[in-house]
Amino acid sequence: MNKITELKSLPTPCYVIDEEKLMQNLEILHGVEQRTGAKILLAQKAFSCYHVYPVIGKYLSGTACSGLFEARLGFEEMGKENHVFSAAYREAEIDEIISYCGHIIFNSFTQLDKYRDRVLKAGKKIGLRINPELSTQEGHEIYDPCSPKSRLGITNKNFRRDDLDGVTGLHFHTLCEQNSNDLERTLQAVEEKFGDILPEMEWINFGGGHHITREDYDIPLLEKCIKRMKDKYRLEVYLEPGEAVALNAGFLVTEVLDLTENDMPIAILDTSAACHMPDVLEMPYRPPLMDSGEPYKKPYTYRLGSQTCLAGDIIGEYSFDEPLSIGDKLVFADMAIYSMVKNNTFNGMPLPDIILRKADENFVTLEKFGYKDFKFRL
Repeated sequence: MNKITELKSLPTPCYVIDEEKLMQNLEILHGVEQRTGAKILLAQKAFSCYHVYPVIGKYLSGTACSGLFEARLGFEEMGKENHVFSAAYREAEIDEIISYCGHIIFNSFTQLDKYRDRVLKAGKKIGLRINPELSTQEGHEIYDPCSPKSRLGITNKNFRRDDLDGVTGLHFHTLCEQNSNDLERTLQAVEEKFGDILPEMEWINFGGGHHITREDYDIPLLEKCIKRMKDKYRLEVYLEPGEAVALNAGFLVTEVLDLTENDMPIAILDTSAACHMPDVLEMPYRPPLMDSGEPYKKPYTYRLGSQTCLAGDIIGEYSFDEPLSIGDKLVFADMAIYSMVKNNTFNGMPLPDIILRKADENFVTLEKFGYKDFKFRL
């Protein structure tokens, strides 16, 4: 039985994490660590299925988090280095966050001045997020921290060089699903605007958005960028990719519930773009669907949508070799990242089960969800 046939035998809707593919990604990332001395952290905002943290922890140096809950999860379930960045920290949470994290990164000098003494008293390291003001993305301003009027990162104009007591590192995060040539350009901007500060620092964090495990990614250029910062400024280098860790390591299995017609064939599925893969609507993003093609490339084209009441809850248009039938199973790929962490129960849609396809090809159910998960979120 091949993998797709195995996946179609599962109850729907369900997410499936492919442990073998996950480990292949981790091997690539670990190789970068070994060759450069850089430390790579799992950005939990993209993938926080803690059940596989023991596997991830064998390869990577720790976790990166965006607030209290992720900080606690990384501390409890990975137990290695734990870095946190937030645009602003809440007074009621900061002490607990400090207890979980070794590196606390601030988005402003106001926040630095407010919490600096507490971080230093706890013996933890302080970083500042900088904004190099170089946009390397096109068409996705929602994911561009260097877009005009961005709230993320301190610009050179607003950087107080006389207020760095206790600050040991700089952090930037400007990329989204990009190659290392964009990192190279970003580092040039960082050096132009903050090069006078770098010799005073102990570490630098390149943030996330590095698609390191994508087939066409230029790993030698990435390693050249890392080594340049290490050799020129004697900095410890961190990266915190999320997507690269679990890229193409997950699936979403769904069933065709009904077939309708309105200027074209429409298939109603038991999954939802709005609920189970929100990036389809936010990005927008067209998820890969196994055994399908672009619209009208194959003989039978359908618009795939959800059972929710949201008119725009459309996953996309796909073509197939054979006509779809009610009860058919469809398998969307690349569904480990920004899916489980973003899903919701709008319209009372059930959350998909989470299943692990282990390297030995056995399936293990990690989580099952039901009515209580809908009810008690409210």
